[in-house]
Amino acid sequence: MPELPEVETTVRGLAAVLQDAQLTRVEPRRADLRRPIPIDLRQRLQGATVTGLGRRAKYGLIETDRGDTLIFHLGMSGRWQIDPESIGPHGHLILETNAGHQLVLDDPRRFGSLDLVRKDQLTAFSAFAAMGPEPLDTGFTARVLAKALAGRAAPIKALLLDQRVVAGLGNIYVCEALNMSGIAPGRAGGSISLPRLEKLVAAIKQVLASAIEAGGSTLRDYARPDGELGYFFKQWRVYGREGQACSCGASVKRRVDSGRSTFYCAKCQR
Repeated sequence: MPELPEVETTVRGLAAVLQDAQLTRVEPRRADLRRPIPIDLRQRLQGATVTGLGRRAKYGLIETDRGDTLIFHLGMSGRWQIDPESIGPHGHLILETNAGHQLVLDDPRRFGSLDLVRKDQLTAFSAFAAMGPEPLDTGFTARVLAKALAGRAAPIKALLLDQRVVAGLGNIYVCEALNMSGIAPGRAGGSISLPRLEKLVAAIKQVLASAIEAGGSTLRDYARPDGELGYFFKQWRVYGREGQACSCGASVKRRVDSGRSTFYCAKCQR
């Protein structure tokens, strides 16, 4: 599943052709993805000018001068294509601009979503209402995280994946940040000291920033809007490296927690 860095990379790629562009054609090619596509999506977007692009957690945001924001989620296999040579059977939304660009949202598994929300109602949008802070924002600090973890006996990995604690973190980058900060994924969240949380917050920010710079991680169907692949997988410390050497020299281990693979080092993560 595309995670925060992949969505951020996608948004930046879309901005290159959508910022300040007029949407001259908006064509949903089916009625639903994971849930119904707004029936008035074409009416509200066609002819509008894109005034901004952004991201909230793993959702991309396309704002228009009509006060509407198109919210997209890439699900398991979704990706945007810019000026593709052809539109395949899984191209479920087509956007064309006054500059002649064509953008296609391709989603073979249809686990993604499209929503249209008024800009002044974004914070109340059901997926955003209970979300925690953005991990790359300056407001996400060790003290903020400590407050969210206080008294919690659940494993730190599970808590970091809880969108109410911090928004947008996914399995790959949580495994990487926990290894970088030397914290065992099964340690109770409420038992971690403030100095160790400071290392963890710094690691989260560093891992995400490095992944965005590398264009994300290539996982199955994910590619950037320009068709290029992300290369952060070459920098993975533990994820997908079971049996290989950790930076400390010990062997990377793997276990399954709640249906997800957890990669970690039993020697340097405590």
